[in-house]
Amino acid sequence: MASSLKGKCAVITGSTSGIGMGMAQTLAAEGVHVMINGFGDAASIEAERAGMEKKYGVKVRYSAADISKPDQVEAMIKATNSELGSVDILVNNAGIQFTAPVEDFPLDKWDAILATNLSSAFYGIKYALPFMRAKKWGRIVSTASAHGLVASMQKAAYVAAKHGVVGLTKVVGLETAGSGITCNAICPGWVLTPLVQKQIDAMAAEQKISNEEAKIKLLSEKQPSKQFVTPEELGAYLVFLCSDAAAQITGSAMTMDGGWTAQ
Repeated sequence: MASSLKGKCAVITGSTSGIGMGMAQTLAAEGVHVMINGFGDAASIEAERAGMEKKYGVKVRYSAADISKPDQVEAMIKATNSELGSVDILVNNAGIQFTAPVEDFPLDKWDAILATNLSSAFYGIKYALPFMRAKKWGRIVSTASAHGLVASMQKAAYVAAKHGVVGLTKVVGLETAGSGITCNAICPGWVLTPLVQKQIDAMAAEQKISNEEAKIKLLSEKQPSKQFVTPEELGAYLVFLCSDAAAQITGSAMTMDGGWTAQ
């Protein structure tokens, strides 16, 4: 698979930490030039960027684009093409979360989650597709979550947005079928990211239990394996979906959830 991806160029939203950073590292290890994107401490982001370039011998650039803004997404896609050489792979990974019952859900949180988790994927695909069509090759992969397939209470905006990502994936898969471009969604369950670790820490403190007990309790609610998905595992899944071996996988929502959606 490595030989088929070496020299390709990817843009990955929400890739300054967590799942997105894991995906960026995995693609870079395969010889892919990467445009990372996201918010965070400028010095830390630059250290990660420079470190990836040195470790993997590929070009790594950073865009601070707010992916909820279509003009900024368009500029990021164009910058990827001009600075890295092409736009071969688009990974729509950025996401935010807020929980509350529907009747109490703040309107501004609804709008922000839909913009960041769903509209941003549409913007990225819209602006990346012309570059991919020109080369008759492209891979679009969106991080959709198990919540793109099933629901949980108090997550109206997140679940709606992730279901929307799965629907968008199917449409783009149909519209690009036979073109050399594929579009798929990965639907992970619980992934041990810094954000999830904060939830675990809060649960442990609130319920006066150990961190390990909080982890098991969190996983037991949804994930039968009682094990977290890792960013590295998701990165390997991404590499496969970008490879020539996955040329006929398109319009699909692929689970990696420890049995969550099998229940």
